Amino acid sequence: MRATAGRGVTQLMTWAAGASVRDLPAPIRRRAALILADNLGAMVAATSEPMVQAAQQDLLRRSCHAEATIFARGAPRGDRSAAAAVNGMAATWCELDEGFRSAPCHAGAYVIPALLAEAEASGLPLSRMLVCLALAYEITARAARAFPYPVMTVHPHAGFVTIGAAAASALVRGCDAATLLGGVTGAASMSFAGPFNHAVDGVMVRNAWTSAGAWVGMQAVDWAMRGISGIPETFYDVFVGAFGTDVAPGALTEGLGEAWAVADGYHKIFACCQYAHSAVEASLVLHQRLRSEGLDPDAIHEVVVATHPRGLLLTTVEPATDLAARFSMPHATSASAVLGTGGQAAFSAQAMADPRIANLRRRVSLVPHPNIQPSPNDRPARVLWRLRDGREWAADCSSAQGGADRPFDEATLLTKLRENTGSDFPAMADRLWEVVEGTGHDNMPWRDMVSRITAETAK
Repeated sequence: MRATAGRGVTQLMTWAAGASVRDLPAPIRRRAALILADNLGAMVAATSEPMVQAAQQDLLRRSCHAEATIFARGAPRGDRSAAAAVNGMAATWCELDEGFRSAPCHAGAYVIPALLAEAEASGLPLSRMLVCLALAYEITARAARAFPYPVMTVHPHAGFVTIGAAAASALVRGCDAATLLGGVTGAASMSFAGPFNHAVDGVMVRNAWTSAGAWVGMQAVDWAMRGISGIPETFYDVFVGAFGTDVAPGALTEGLGEAWAVADGYHKIFACCQYAHSAVEASLVLHQRLRSEGLDPDAIHEVVVATHPRGLLLTTVEPATDLAARFSMPHATSASAVLGTGGQAAFSAQAMADPRIANLRRRVSLVPHPNIQPSPNDRPARVLWRLRDGREWAADCSSAQGGADRPFDEATLLTKLRENTGSDFPAMADRLWEVVEGTGHDNMPWRDMVSRITAETAK
């Protein structure tokens, strides 16, 4: 099996290197542009966070050159590694970045920080950048599908981020298949053993994995260009041998160029772990009923959430950080019930301290969902409210909105992008939407597009 997996990795890298000089099918180009825009918005949304700002300042003090943009207020610039690391710190902070539905993997967040920095520094045209994004995303998502964790021990942000960053870096640089293979496998050997429960416990270093991974992936390509590389079997040795994953080597190569991973991504409007989204969606249905009957959230005596196995992991009742709140089913469902939103406001410091939410959190119980179906209905929720007057209300959600089966309309995604970027970069959302629409900018160097999207910036 090790040799089979190694051959699959080689075939995947050979295909990606060859495909990097070809144009994307129009629907795949649009999906790549949507992923770029959505993830950039998620980064900007996080740069008002004090910890993100402090990390940014630390990295900029040590930066040697001004070759790539940090997508924060004022659009400061640093060397490409520093820019990728700072943008990577912001990438998943607010839990608003997109994700890959067929495996636990946020390939965009792993690929895009390195991609942005390398493409700006090199003057890569926008059209080629989108090709590199789609291909690096493909490599990352296929790695996640080929080496699934039977139990969520290592968080995917730690396990796969170096792969995505190295793939993006090597593709932007135009590396040949051998160097792409050596860089990505070398980066895989430096994957992190970041525990999944760090997210549930709200340990803030979890948000740094996409920062450190961007730096490591870019360095791995530097080293591969000097012959300091991994081998095709590195993926197997790391994931199966060291991390104890299963292996499905066919996922590395089946349908290459036909079934694109970017087409199976999902977008979020709820600022929390996607495993809680179906429960939040059901809770919001019940909140609307509560309002229609003129009742206060204090009318809720107890909440029972029937959820899928991964939802059952989100057990924290007293979240100590906003990250813990974003990975807490009791908090997500209680905040949605009280506030009527699953967005940023539901996971703010004010929401975490709200006594109505805190009291309700303590009356939430999680139970296994009795009827889990194949994907995309494999993350269902049924939320039951027991009211103080003895009535019981329930709402079901078999698959949360945002994935390929129930996509958000593009107007919703544009509204989200404006909300995330407007206070810092008033022009960014509309300029990025021109990229999504493909309105004549594909030959523009990415660095020129960066100048356009950051031209109006709050000071």
